[in-house]
Amino acid sequence: MTHDILTHERLTRRAFLKGAGSLVVTFTFLPQRSSAADAAAPGKSVATNAVDGFIEIHPDNTVTIYSGKVDLGTGVRTAITQIASEELDMPLTAVSVIQGDTLTTPDQGVTFGSLSIQVGGMQIRQACATARAVLVQRAAERFKVPASVIKTHEGQCWNGSERVPYATLIETEGLILKVDPKALLKAPADYVIVGRSVARLDIPGKVTGRFEYMQDFRLPGMLHARVIRPAGVHAELLSVDDSAARKLPGFVATVREGNFLAVVSRTEWGAIQASQAIRPVWSDWQGLPEQDKLWAYVRNTAVSKSEDLQKVGDPAAVLQQSPKALRATYDFAIHTHGSIGPSCAVAEWKDGKLTCWSASQQTHLLRKQLAQMMKVPDADVRCIYIDGSGCYGRNGHEDAAADAVLIAKVVNQPVRVQWMRADEHGWDPKGPPTLLDFAGAVDETGHIAAWSSQAYIPQRPAQVSVTLLTADLANMPHEDAHPGNVHQALAIGYQVPNLKTTVHSLSHTPFRASWIRAPGRMQNTFGNESFMDELAHAAGGDPVAFRLSHLNDARGRECLERVARLAQWQPRTTPASTEGDVVRGRGVSYIKYELVRTYVAVVADVEVHRKTGKIRVTHFYVAHDCGQIINPDGLKNQLEGNIIQTISRTLLEEIKFDRSHITSLDWKSYPILTFPEVPTIAMDLIDRPNEKPWGAGEPTASVVPSAIGNAVYDALGVRLRSVPFTPQKVMQAMRTTI
Repeated sequence: MTHDILTHERLTRRAFLKGAGSLVVTFTFLPQRSSAADAAAPGKSVATNAVDGFIEIHPDNTVTIYSGKVDLGTGVRTAITQIASEELDMPLTAVSVIQGDTLTTPDQGVTFGSLSIQVGGMQIRQACATARAVLVQRAAERFKVPASVIKTHEGQCWNGSERVPYATLIETEGLILKVDPKALLKAPADYVIVGRSVARLDIPGKVTGRFEYMQDFRLPGMLHARVIRPAGVHAELLSVDDSAARKLPGFVATVREGNFLAVVSRTEWGAIQASQAIRPVWSDWQGLPEQDKLWAYVRNTAVSKSEDLQKVGDPAAVLQQSPKALRATYDFAIHTHGSIGPSCAVAEWKDGKLTCWSASQQTHLLRKQLAQMMKVPDADVRCIYIDGSGCYGRNGHEDAAADAVLIAKVVNQPVRVQWMRADEHGWDPKGPPTLLDFAGAVDETGHIAAWSSQAYIPQRPAQVSVTLLTADLANMPHEDAHPGNVHQALAIGYQVPNLKTTVHSLSHTPFRASWIRAPGRMQNTFGNESFMDELAHAAGGDPVAFRLSHLNDARGRECLERVARLAQWQPRTTPASTEGDVVRGRGVSYIKYELVRTYVAVVADVEVHRKTGKIRVTHFYVAHDCGQIINPDGLKNQLEGNIIQTISRTLLEEIKFDRSHITSLDWKSYPILTFPEVPTIAMDLIDRPNEKPWGAGEPTASVVPSAIGNAVYDALGVRLRSVPFTPQKVMQAMRTTI
């Protein structure tokens, strides 16, 4: 790797290479972080099969839990605290959680897919159960009684009136032992913390303004940098004139590596000024499709692989012969993550080692990517998670981290990179465009006789990661982008005698793709549940009853029936015929997430203004079954967030672009839902304490677009098949129907 660096002193390449260090592991944490991580770091296990990988009991009888899964504003930290506190019989106030530090926390995988509790939390639960069993055995030996008579309470083992703190029981032997997958978990009937609402641990700091986000983090002697982005997605940097920037107070350096260009200053404002003063010349690149021809572009993109997810009977033959065959095409726009706080990261190299502070949801994976990019061993890289202001998937946090790492290496000082709104909207990876074709038929009994669906989606590389933008621009080692298993949820859980669901994996997509909340599941469910509604109306059936007639999953049926009761659903077989400028309707949608977990059924109530085409969602009803509920209040937070954000994505959000780059670079050109537009939300949480807990971060989002579209049909008698449901599309649909 080589760099072009221009400073006041005009450093030569030889001088830079002589003076540049590699990377250093430091132990600087935000004030809110437990000092336990610093003390434990040098020799602490991070193995996922080791009890001491997850748990540390301190001399004061408090406990630190080390979690590879991180809290992205979703309440995971609180839920994990509850799980550990419950299983260890510790007071909540005695348990703290350290997250996403690659030096001290086990690699439990990326925080995505609604798996933080289902997988990460259960690993911690089993480790805690193992620890408790060992502590009980040690107490029994200490008291010379059978283990069966020992009780645990408030971080102590009791033998009648005698008691011993956990800290005493680990003084000589510690907790260096393997997680026992057969260690007996507490019976749900004995729970005193899990299953009860606990106030989110992060909320007080956020309400009072004392919570420290990644954007607030500082290091002594830290410099500030801004990256200057290309004029086109793949434009080449031809030349740079930084003479005006170098005259600004505090200017430190211009960093160029291939098409990567950045300026460094002693202050953030100085970096902003320098980024505006520098004069790069870029090649004229215009390789994006025309936006108004996007769906033709997607349909004509080369297919690298086609895969049948379900294949039963002969739907093609039935469709050919059926007098009630329907066909429909749905599309789902390109979305950005729209994080409220633009991405930020800090990096420091010392003694050949790197420490990077980031709001990444994948610190262990980021560590590997940064090591690959910088050509250093993984062991020489430490990534430390700090809460970011917004995430919702793989947004720009990892790219900002890579920016900071490269620049810090060049200038040999700690560097903070703060993206700006245009960086975030213009350059974070996107939720890819999705095109779906459906065909179906109903028979004389009012049931589905045949169902055929085809999805056109980006291919999924083997490596579950997303290309680092920095590495791409600087021509450094990197991997292909991964959109997030976007084939999921195309397969349906309804009983259909002739069924075929097919995924066509496309060789490329217009923008760098990544996972964004409910990736693929939202788009595919939009098609599935909208088409299910179309078939219901074609059969003359009520949308709820029609779904129930094709569903033999008892938990799924209960979920649908409970949301119908919650919403006081009245059977409807034809669209409403309300007169007036404002018409009202309601729609239903249902999913068993990925056909293996978390059931959700929703009803949306909408108002549509006939003269403007504007849709307003007034009420949302949710029945939710994710098995065992850890924190009911936290679950409600999750569901509300899913619904509000996805209403925004359904009604408003769409990336705009020309042939060179994204043009929707602010909140005016990429609007999101406002507070007055938030609907009333009612929930029926189905708690199953004796079942395994499943995730709740994504499933509800997946059913929101179809519920709204089905409600609009109920109100207007017109079908919306293209997200977002803008007023222009509503008016066009009304004109077409008339």
